[in-house]
Amino acid sequence: MGWQLYQGGGPKAELWLDDLALGATRIGCGEGVTQQPVTGLKWRGVSLAGAEFAPQTLPGVHNTNYVYPSAGSVAYFKGKGMNTVRLPFLWERLQPALNQPFDAAELGRLRDFVQQVTATGVTVVIDPHNYARYRDQLIGSAAVPNSAFADFWTRLATQFKGNPLVVFGLMNEPHDMPTEQWLSAANAGIAAIRNSGATNVVTVPGNAWTGAHSWLENGYGTANGTVMKNIVDPGKNMVFEVHQYADSNSSGTSADCVAPAAAAQRLVAFTGWLRTNGYRALLGEFGAASNTNCNQAIDQMLAHVEANSDVWAGWTWWAAGPWWGSYMYSIEPANGADKPQMSVLSTHLK
Repeated sequence: MGWQLYQGGGPKAELWLDDLALGATRIGCGEGVTQQPVTGLKWRGVSLAGAEFAPQTLPGVHNTNYVYPSAGSVAYFKGKGMNTVRLPFLWERLQPALNQPFDAAELGRLRDFVQQVTATGVTVVIDPHNYARYRDQLIGSAAVPNSAFADFWTRLATQFKGNPLVVFGLMNEPHDMPTEQWLSAANAGIAAIRNSGATNVVTVPGNAWTGAHSWLENGYGTANGTVMKNIVDPGKNMVFEVHQYADSNSSGTSADCVAPAAAAQRLVAFTGWLRTNGYRALLGEFGAASNTNCNQAIDQMLAHVEANSDVWAGWTWWAAGPWWGSYMYSIEPANGADKPQMSVLSTHLK
């Protein structure tokens, strides 16, 4: 067993077992945006991981290299008061060749999960978990032009545009690219979604693993806070998506956490940016191991989100799913028993 490091506002660990990965609506003014009422947190839920596992094995074998969570497993989280699940999957599995039709079997697995879960009233955020890449090539490169990303989203939006409980997660955690390049790709994807006739909510990440703590920083290039104000949604129905972990480097790889107040403080500047610029956001990934300090850190982070629900639309924990085993952030129930972190989350689900 080993760890492959990714970043979620920093490097995020995904578990590998036997060499298989187990692992805004704009509310101000401006182009492509409009005023809309704010009614507190709309989404509270969890990422159900599995379909994005084993990205080094393409296409991979379902139930051997990767797994879709069962729709039935959502009942546990709904029973806790959650109303949203985020479903990571891989672009390459769904569309094995750029600008070509989707794989019928993979599309069937995705559609079945979405249809069965949304039929229970739960929102599904569909999440191409690709880090702004296709077969390791950046979107916006010669190998993967923006037109290919637009083609992907045209096809995907067409599949789900009739279901208002499907939220389109534009892309998971772009990183190591010019922020301007990601903006161009994001605008191409959003335009394709709207040109398909879809009016669904779109969640839009920033560059640099879309970390909330670094949104206004420029260590990765031009700051998200500067560039992403140029996002355009002709449908006027988007929110930004940021990720934020509570460990010392915001990476989501440690069992330790910073002081609770410091964890919540990581959200403050981004919250101010949202309010100043008239946007809302989803805290699309956050998580921590279970210990007294981390539990308090998570509690204070969620308290901040709730206290600023004029600009925060909700949250989804990282993560749950059937193949996590002993992964320290997992809240997948063990034989029906709650994981310790659920005691903290439950206080924010009432």
